[in-house]
Amino acid sequence: MDQGPAVTTRPRRGDELELSVDSLAFGGAGVARHAGFVVFVSGAVPGDTVRAVVGKSKRAYAEARALEILSPSPDRVAPLAEHPGAPWQVIPYARQLEIKHDQVDEALRRIGRLDGYALEPIVPAVEQWRYRNKLEYSFGTDAAGELVCGFHAPGQWHEIVGLSDCLLASEPANRAREEVLAWCRAQRLTAFDRRTGTGFLRNLVVREGRRTGQLQVRLVTGPKPAGGFDADSLAAAASSASGLLWTRTDAVAETTATGRTELVAGVERLDEELGGLQLAISPQAFFQTNTEMAEQLYALAARYAELAGPERIYDLYCGIGTIGLLLAPRAAQLWGLELIEDAVADAVRNAQSNQVDNARFLAGDVRLALRDLVARAGQPDVLVVDPPRAGLSQKIVRRIIEAAPRRIVYVSCNPTTLAPNAAQLVQAGYELRRVRAVDMFPQTPHVECVAELVRPRGAQLRVRSAADEPQQTR
Repeated sequence: MDQGPAVTTRPRRGDELELSVDSLAFGGAGVARHAGFVVFVSGAVPGDTVRAVVGKSKRAYAEARALEILSPSPDRVAPLAEHPGAPWQVIPYARQLEIKHDQVDEALRRIGRLDGYALEPIVPAVEQWRYRNKLEYSFGTDAAGELVCGFHAPGQWHEIVGLSDCLLASEPANRAREEVLAWCRAQRLTAFDRRTGTGFLRNLVVREGRRTGQLQVRLVTGPKPAGGFDADSLAAAASSASGLLWTRTDAVAETTATGRTELVAGVERLDEELGGLQLAISPQAFFQTNTEMAEQLYALAARYAELAGPERIYDLYCGIGTIGLLLAPRAAQLWGLELIEDAVADAVRNAQSNQVDNARFLAGDVRLALRDLVARAGQPDVLVVDPPRAGLSQKIVRRIIEAAPRRIVYVSCNPTTLAPNAAQLVQAGYELRRVRAVDMFPQTPHVECVAELVRPRGAQLRVRSAADEPQQTR
């Protein structure tokens, strides 16, 4: 007798469950099932049996946090350090690479429904630890009431875990963090309370020129306290910083990207070297946070661009101009487009300091400015795009299709947003030729990749209207 479909029981917030983890989802959570219901478990890896507490329960799935490893996976290795920013350190590095490689492929096939492309082997990281040139720390208070500077505890937006040594940062960058923390404690400054919105100290941003040895330190706080702010003594305490900056913000959200920034001591911009370029980086400008692997990422993008000369290149979301300036010597023209004006100013300055005279950088929203750029500069032969984690909107993809570049090199920090963008380009007539993952962030679930899309010779591209575009699901 047919019993009908299996009944699933949805767990509720606060429930504690014993779960066996089968696989890893994109983003790093373990995937388990409870009475037929999917549960994503942070802090667990395939093969683990864990006791977990449910944080969110939705119609199709629940999210939980591992409280105790009841039976560890045979693949699990001992962590090198207690570090909320390195959740994958319990997975052997070779296995981390396999998972990231497979997840890029799975996103393209499942989300984008794409096939026929060459998936090249993942590029492993040069360094597995102490590889980051930028870290954003948060201030908080520990159980004993002492000021700490570290990272959010997993699944806890208001709780900060202090660190004595951040193994993702270099030793000089760690010393700079400790210098500032010691000064803040001596000044008896209070941490920002994320529940009440009170307190002064919010974040600390430490940025390093891996090739120059410079350190840029930026303290992010609320408005100036009633007792004043002794900037001179802070400058004396943070003596290892080449540039010391102070950002004041009253933003509700935890962000280091808003507010008013002033130079306290030293130089405002950080000097760095990459791929033979001499670069200056403003405090708010984007720069890849793994210098050594950024060289390999951009070298891969250059290989996919297949420049033969003399091509016209567009570099969208160009930041301080790094990718474009690496390509410019083999091109006829380079046009960079970037929303953040300080980054554009950096790009112009970097072109001048590196004697690149065929590059032009413009400030503008890609969604609005791309048509004007085509009218001004002409149709691109090669278009390089390196968008934020959210990927490209369908409208921006349509603008790229209208520009009709012969080749598109898409640098992605999120395969799940690359997939629908690539699918839209393929539907318009492009071919997804090859893709390769690059491990920029060992010990974490994050992965970058580069994709090459080519317009077949003589192909007529199809630009759909917004109403014609299918709804993308993730």
